[in-house]
Amino acid sequence: MAEAAATTPARTEAVAARSIGLTKVYGKGDAQVRALDGISIEMYAGEFTAVMGPSGSGKSTLIHCMAALDTPTDGTVYIGDTELSTLNDKDLTELRRDRVGFVFQAFNLVPTLTAEENIVLPLAIAGRKSDAAWFNTAVDTVGLRDRLDHRPQEMSGGQQQRVACARALVSRPSIVFADEPTGNLDSTSSAEVLGFLQRSAKEFGQTVVMVTHDPIAASYTDRVVFLADGLVVGELRSPTADSVLERMASLQNRPVAGV
Repeated sequence: MAEAAATTPARTEAVAARSIGLTKVYGKGDAQVRALDGISIEMYAGEFTAVMGPSGSGKSTLIHCMAALDTPTDGTVYIGDTELSTLNDKDLTELRRDRVGFVFQAFNLVPTLTAEENIVLPLAIAGRKSDAAWFNTAVDTVGLRDRLDHRPQEMSGGQQQRVACARALVSRPSIVFADEPTGNLDSTSSAEVLGFLQRSAKEFGQTVVMVTHDPIAASYTDRVVFLADGLVVGELRSPTADSVLERMASLQNRPVAGV
């Protein structure tokens, strides 16, 4: 596995994804909710970034729009140099399949498939074969070599989420988005999943963007972006759990917009 890591390009300041004036509005009239209020942000290639903020700040909406899982009300989103709004449905489907990985809190594994079949499922759907060397790297990095023939119900929650992480990475997408990937896991399983995502960025040059509410999870990342009221209100580099807690406490005491 060391050989595979050594040949991976080093982290760069290239931009893997970005938004310009990203706005998302739900509902109308008195029921209108402005989940995102003109966010412009860059997610850098080869970095592990956390997105944090109080409940309702727009964290999940942001990554859903940037991952082409939701459509913005206004503004533009790019994956690399590709502007998502210029793509038709077919092209969007191909982009989600080939260039974007996603890890959900609920694992979303197919119960009738083995771990190996779940991992390669996106490639199978696309009619592509997995790169054997990269598949083996992903499997060994998440420690699933002895679980490849097991179905989800035969694995722990942590093992299932590691399958989901390997599945998101097996096609070597431009960027992986993770929405509360440790939300259903105990502390030991959380550490295993976070360690894998961290290694994916540091050793393999993968770009990972993770929504989390957990300061300990955020401490695994290179950068934390803080949202409040649908806006980016700050960021923190080389975060520690304590520095994230301090920043989150200040956000909780932040005046409500318009008050």
